[in-house]
Amino acid sequence: MNAQLDISQNKALLWLMAIACGLCAGANYYCQPLIHSIQQYFNMPESQVALTVTFAQVSYAVGLLFIVPMGDIVNKIKFIPWLMFCTAIGLLLCAFAVNLPMLWIGTIITGLFSVAAQVLIPLATMAVKPEKTGEVVGFLMSGLLVGLLLSTSLAGLLSNLFNWKLIYFVSAGLMLLLAFLLKSRLPHVPTFKMSYGKIFQSMAVLLKEERRLVYRAVIGGFAFAAMSILFSTIAVLLTSEPFKLPDVLVGVVTLIGVFGALSTAQIGKIADRGHTAILTWIGVSIMLLSWGLLYLGGTYLISYILGYGLINLGLATIHSSNQNIIFRLRPDAKSRINSIYMTAYFTGGACGSALGVYAWHHGGWSMTTVVGLLLVCGAALFALLDHLYVKSSNHIQTI
Repeated sequence: MNAQLDISQNKALLWLMAIACGLCAGANYYCQPLIHSIQQYFNMPESQVALTVTFAQVSYAVGLLFIVPMGDIVNKIKFIPWLMFCTAIGLLLCAFAVNLPMLWIGTIITGLFSVAAQVLIPLATMAVKPEKTGEVVGFLMSGLLVGLLLSTSLAGLLSNLFNWKLIYFVSAGLMLLLAFLLKSRLPHVPTFKMSYGKIFQSMAVLLKEERRLVYRAVIGGFAFAAMSILFSTIAVLLTSEPFKLPDVLVGVVTLIGVFGALSTAQIGKIADRGHTAILTWIGVSIMLLSWGLLYLGGTYLISYILGYGLINLGLATIHSSNQNIIFRLRPDAKSRINSIYMTAYFTGGACGSALGVYAWHHGGWSMTTVVGLLLVCGAALFALLDHLYVKSSNHIQTI
C-alpha cells in the first residue's frame, strides 16, 4: 500500500462505498419476500418461482469466480462503475419481465455483475493502514449486510403498496447514480501485470499453498449455506399456516438481522486485535443456538424472529473473522483471494437455498431445521481443522 494512502478517515467515501456494497448485495435478494407475489403474477408453480433465489446466488458465484479476480489487473476506478452499470441493466430486465424466464435472465445478469461489491472491499484493504483492515472491512460489510436486509423489507413494502416490480426500477436508478458518484472518488491503487489466464493459474497456486484460505472458505460456505436455507423458505413459511403474513411483513421480519449486520464494524476491530479464533467459535455457537429457536419458529413467530436475528449475528461474526484472516495472507493478491473465498461462500449459499427448497417439500419445516443444523456442524468441523493447522504450524515454527 502507498504510505500516503489511507481512506479510513475519509468518511464520505467510506459511506458511499458501504452504500454501494449494500445496494449490490441487496440486488440479489429482492425476490426473497416476493416469491408468493411473483408466483401469483406469472401463475407458475411455487417450486419454480423459488428457484429464482438459487439462480441469483449461482450467477453471483460465477461472477465471483470469473469477474472478481480481474480486480487485481484492471483499473478499478473504471471497472467498478462498469460492473454497477451492467447490474442496473439486469435489474431493468427484471422490472420489465413479462414471464418467469425473462425474470430469471435479468436475475442472472444482476447476479453476475453485482460482484462489484467484492471488488470494492479488496480495493478498500489496499487503501488503508494494515492495522485498520478489520475495521474498514467491517464497516463495508455492515453496509453490505444492512443493505441486504433493508432490500428485502423495501421489496416487501413496495410490493404491498404498489407492485412487486417497483423495487427493481428504484434499485436500477440508485445503482446508476452511485456508479457515477464513485467514478470520480475511488482511490488509485496499484494493479498487477498478469494475463487473464494467468489469474487462474495463480489462484490454483493460492489454493495449494494457503491452507488457511481453503479452510476459511469452506467455513464461510457452510455457514452461509445454513443462513441461505432461510432465504428460500422464509416467504413460503411465513405466508402459509399458521402465520399467513403479507409480503410487507415478511420483509419486516428480516429487519431483526440489522442488529447483527451493524455489529460487523465492532467485530472487525476485535479481529484486528488478533481474536479471530475465539470469534469464530462464538459465531458457530450462536448459529447452533439460532437453529434451536428457528425450529420452534415453525409454530411461534417470536421464536423465528429471535432465531433469525441470532443467525445473522453468528454469520457476521464468522464472516468478519474469515475476512480478517484471508486479507492478511497475500497483500499482492487480495482480489484473487477474495474471489476464492467469496466463490466458496456463495456456492454454499446457492446449495443452502436449494437444500432449503428440497427439505421444505420433502419434510416440511422440521427437516429444514435439521439440514440447517447439520450445515453449521460442517462449519464447526472445518473451524476445528483450521485451529489444529494453526496450532501445528506454530509448533513447527518454534522448533
